[in-house]
Amino acid sequence: MDVKSKSRQLNEEEITAFGLELDEIRKEVMESLGKKEADYIYRVRNFVRYTEIVGRSSLMLGWLPPFWVAGSAILGVSKIVENMELGHNVMHGQYDWMNDPTLRGSTYEWDTVCTADNWRHTHNFMHHTYTNVLEMDHDIGYGALRLFPEQEWSPRYLANPIIATFLALTFEWTLALQSLELEKLITGEKSFAEIREELKPIAKKMRKQFAKDYLFFPLLAGPMFIPVITGNLMAGVIRNLWTFGIIFCGHFTEDAETFPKEIIENESRGQWYLRQLRGSSNLVGGRMFDFLTGNLSHQIEHHMFPDVPGVRYAELSEKVQDICVRYGQNYNTGSFKKQFSTVVGRIFKYALPFGKKAKQKKSAEIVSVNIPQKSINLDKNAA
Repeated sequence: MDVKSKSRQLNEEEITAFGLELDEIRKEVMESLGKKEADYIYRVRNFVRYTEIVGRSSLMLGWLPPFWVAGSAILGVSKIVENMELGHNVMHGQYDWMNDPTLRGSTYEWDTVCTADNWRHTHNFMHHTYTNVLEMDHDIGYGALRLFPEQEWSPRYLANPIIATFLALTFEWTLALQSLELEKLITGEKSFAEIREELKPIAKKMRKQFAKDYLFFPLLAGPMFIPVITGNLMAGVIRNLWTFGIIFCGHFTEDAETFPKEIIENESRGQWYLRQLRGSSNLVGGRMFDFLTGNLSHQIEHHMFPDVPGVRYAELSEKVQDICVRYGQNYNTGSFKKQFSTVVGRIFKYALPFGKKAKQKKSAEIVSVNIPQKSINLDKNAA
């Protein structure tokens, strides 16, 4: 299906008005931030701390199924929430307005293998500035997968399903290597010496996280070493599979679009918003589901308003949907089952040389209008 046919073509005045309306609802939310949001993020941090304590304590009670299963699951949930609702959102600068040094986006270090500095560059800056722009946004396939027909096919993509499964199981570790852009070794754009140098801070963080989960706590457990180390491993897998599923559903569903590099030339605010809308996908779920996704079930709103606290995305989504209806724009949303099935479909479909790389035509709705406004330039911390 031609995803572009789902949205009405907008003229210059409509694109400008579309952007202004979205700017206005962002402004309203930012001006209303206060105690409610501050209390919320402190509760999230406490949730992470207490669930980690409960999970690790349960694992130290040994192999008894109630303790091992519960401990692994609770620790897995703790890791999910720390990564998605606490770390990810804090590092976007969503709580900088609180002036709490422990929640400052530019200095926060999260409890995962990927270094915060690398994440702030590859995710906050590169991905959020160049969302779904080919050859600019490394998140399109992470240099390992072919997920869109506009990506040039090569025989290595025949392994798409195998690589995707490996990524899902080891997402914490493989995502940490993203900034290295290892695929450039194949093309000769990077040398082994460059990779070794860039790997140093990553390896340091990897050693720290490995020592915590697979040495310190298992050794602390003494005779319960095996239950603890296997429980920690299971908790990591739970976190990896869930994170992989949510992130891929937010970016690589059937209706998600990619864009040529030319699209960012003289890109206006309204055009930038349209690109975020067309390249993103939402998930339908309740409050608990939103919480466990770090509110990335509202990926459209996150891409449009990355520095707005995620807890406000559900409220914003209603307003964004209303604007999209009035402007005839497709709002890509659906259940996890529906969205993830289309992601799996892409993984298998584009493993084959289906769809040749062609010069993408500029989307008339987004690019053909040359509005003399300053291009969007998100900095690394506010992006």
